[in-house]
Amino acid sequence: MFTGIIEETGTVKSIRTGQDSAIVTVQARKVLEGTVEGDSIAVNGVCLTVTSMTGDSFTADAMPETLRRSSLGSLKPGDMVNLERALPAGGRLGGHIVSGHVDACGRVESVKASGIARIIRIEMPGNASGLMPLIAVKGSVAVDGASLTVVAVDNDSFSVSLIPHTRSASTLGSIRPGTIVNVEADVFARYIARILSAGLPADMLSSGPADGPLSDSSDRLAGGGLTLEFLEKNGF
Repeated sequence: MFTGIIEETGTVKSIRTGQDSAIVTVQARKVLEGTVEGDSIAVNGVCLTVTSMTGDSFTADAMPETLRRSSLGSLKPGDMVNLERALPAGGRLGGHIVSGHVDACGRVESVKASGIARIIRIEMPGNASGLMPLIAVKGSVAVDGASLTVVAVDNDSFSVSLIPHTRSASTLGSIRPGTIVNVEADVFARYIARILSAGLPADMLSSGPADGPLSDSSDRLAGGGLTLEFLEKNGF
């Protein structure tokens, strides 16, 4: 996993795209320290496995699902990308838990100054708008791999605020309206949404014994699914 704290920006040296895959080589410095083949590096928020290295670059493969979900397929030599090594066990979690599995691409709708900050509004077009229920005000979201706090949400877009450090330490400082960005919702929101849609029975959600209070039929979930009433009754 990753934290969404960008370690450095790298430069795309080359990208070879096939019919349904790509091989990308990125020039970097800091993320190469201690890295060996098989390690993971997030490139603009996409978890990629290092397949080879030189003294100043690494190469990784991108599979069809990666190209379909993210903007990696549109990279060109010379493009700058955000880079982060995977979080080591016992490492400091400075941002939020980021899986490196991009949900969808968004499009920057506007960039506005707000004191020292910049408010970035990102539109989730078409089918990508289905991601919006997983994004909440004051919650976390990863944009091109950077951990950001959501400041506003509507039906098909959300806004984040960039402090000067984030702008200088990542590619987000040069972001402009029309820019396509990779978006990953908070992983916990994703699991909660899945539980709600699956309609798990109460006895599967209980950590207590089979003859505990949730085993009573009166305490089972209405219709076999998770409800707000159930959560409130059980202390959530």
